[in-house]
Amino acid sequence: MRGLGRRLVQKMSATRTFARAAPYVVPALDRTVHRLTGGKVLPSARMLPGAVLTVTGARTGLPRRTPLACFPEESGTWLLIGSNFGRTGHPAWTANLLKNPAAKISWRGRDIPVRARLLSGEERARAWAAVLELWPPYAAYQARVTREIRIFRLEARP
Repeated sequence: MRGLGRRLVQKMSATRTFARAAPYVVPALDRTVHRLTGGKVLPSARMLPGAVLTVTGARTGLPRRTPLACFPEESGTWLLIGSNFGRTGHPAWTANLLKNPAAKISWRGRDIPVRARLLSGEERARAWAAVLELWPPYAAYQARVTREIRIFRLEARP
């Protein structure tokens, strides 16, 4: 998505109305289409690069699949942003990664084992600046909440 369409989607996604509806609509649609296409299509990836994270649940120990926007880096790593669409609490998948950093992402039809690391300090600040360049609505999400939005870096593991 480019130009005017992208700016319109960014403006809409920064609204409180979007933040109320999106957590119920976007992941359900993404999970369904991703499953039906054998991991080849993720509708939300029309706005941002997307992957499906599979991580062990912190409380249940069961695998949890969550479609997420991600930011691939030139180094072969990915950034995941725990924005929760600007809602007050951290998304559950971030607690799962904190407890179980060994995970898997489905990226462009491939399942890749990864290890997640929560970013902090200067490393987080650099990642946050890079993410805001690509998707400015994250600034609106951060402005609505008192918590610091979590950023994870995923690195492929053997």
